[in-house]
Order: sequence, then C-alpha cells, then structure tokens
Amino acid sequence: MDKEQIEKLAKDPRFIPGIYNYCDRWCERCAFTSQCMNYALSEDEIDNPQTQDITNKAFWDQLHDIFKITFEMLEESAKEMGIDLDAIDSEEFAKQQEQIRKTVKRQPFTRAALAYTKMVDAWFKSNKDLLEEKGNELCSLAEAEIPGTRPVKEALRIQDCLEIVRWYQNQIYVKLCRAASGMIRGELENNEYSPQDANGSAKVAIIGIEHSIAAWGGLLNHFPQQEGSFLDLLVHLNRLLRQVEAAFPDARAFTRPGFDA
Repeated sequence: MDKEQIEKLAKDPRFIPGIYNYCDRWCERCAFTSQCMNYALSEDEIDNPQTQDITNKAFWDQLHDIFKITFEMLEESAKEMGIDLDAIDSEEFAKQQEQIRKTVKRQPFTRAALAYTKMVDAWFKSNKDLLEEKGNELCSLAEAEIPGTRPVKEALRIQDCLEIVRWYQNQIYVKLCRAASGMIRGELENNEYSPQDANGSAKVAIIGIEHSIAAWGGLLNHFPQQEGSFLDLLVHLNRLLRQVEAAFPDARAFTRPGFDA
C-alpha cells in the first residue's frame, strides 16, 4: 500500500468519510465494513499472517511504511494550510503534550475507567475455575441431551457476554483519555474541532459502558452466585456513566458518520 493507493481509496464514493474515527474497532461485528476505508486498507494485511506477527520482519516493514506514508501526507496537508512544521518548537510542544497527558490522567472519569479495567482483570483471575466448571457442566448437558435444556444456546450467550466485557474493558479507558485530551486541547487552543472530536470519543465510550453493563447483567443470569461481584461492577459502571455524561453533556447528540446518520 502506497500514498497513491490511499488517496485513490479516499476518493472512492462507496466509503463513508470518517466512519472509522468514532467506531469501536470491532470489525467482526460491524455492518459497515464494506463502506469503511480503514477496513479496506487492512484487508490485504489481514490475509498475510506475516504482517500480523510482531516477531516477523514483515510486521516492522509494514509499520515503517505506514509511518512514512502518514508523515508524507501530514507534510502535504500542513503545506496546503500554510503551516511550517519546522518552525514548531518541538521542546515546547513536548512539554505541552506531557502536561495534557498528566491532566487527562487526573480526570475523575479516566481514573474510574482505569479502575474498571483492573476490576475486570481481578474478576477473571478470581473466577477462572468458575468459568471452567460452567463450561464442563454445559458440555455434559449437551452430551446427555436432556429434554428442556439448551446448553449450547446458554454457552453461546455466556461467550458473547464475556467477549463484550473483554472487548470494551480497556477501550472505554482509551476513548475517555482521547475525549479528555480533546476537551483540554479545545480550551488551550481555542478551536472548534477538538471539543467536537472529544464528544465523538466520549460517545463511543458511553456506548461501550452501556454494552458492558448489559453484558454483566446477562452474566448475572448465568452466575447468580456472583451477584455481589457483579453488582460492584455494575455500580462502578453506572457511576462512570454519570461522570462521562456530566463531563460531556453533548456527547449523546454527536452524530457519528454512518452509524448515526
């Protein structure tokens, strides 16, 4: 993939502009992959296992090419906007970025989101045996073919809930860090784009929180003995949701290209 190919894809009318900026990156569950330029860019690489292996030279060659192409396009865009990248004080810029990073991590909602990632890890670590026992139980029921039981369906429901929890576990934190960064940049630089981008990232985080709440609620139906642990997680997520909605009151109204249009 080179710059010319990327520019050609960018002009393809079948793609929804910017749809990949505010998605949850779960391509396997997305109905818009045929309209996503990012997905099209990654298809060839997905088919090549060497570029997916961090220990393979092809992986690092691909990463180098991506950075090179990205920087070339950045330079061209800056030139078109009359921005001299060489004139930017890199030391001052680095200091500003570090200050933003520290401020982002101090936000109540980013701290709560990070705490949630650790709570999830702790639950899975503590309940490894429980999940294995449930799997063995459902396998035995499936083999016995007992009338009135649906072990396969139950197993699929549990698997789906677990996958949802794991998928959004860290993404919620990442999206909220991006949202906080946009909010702070908007205040520092007095531009309109950063706050809008912040609302978009916050909306993705809100969706992830709500999906996670539904998933933990679903797991409660299958593991009633875990009610106490699940309630702790649900209370934490609900509190986090309220914090995000308070910090980004316009997030839910943000229109994500493709998804909300």
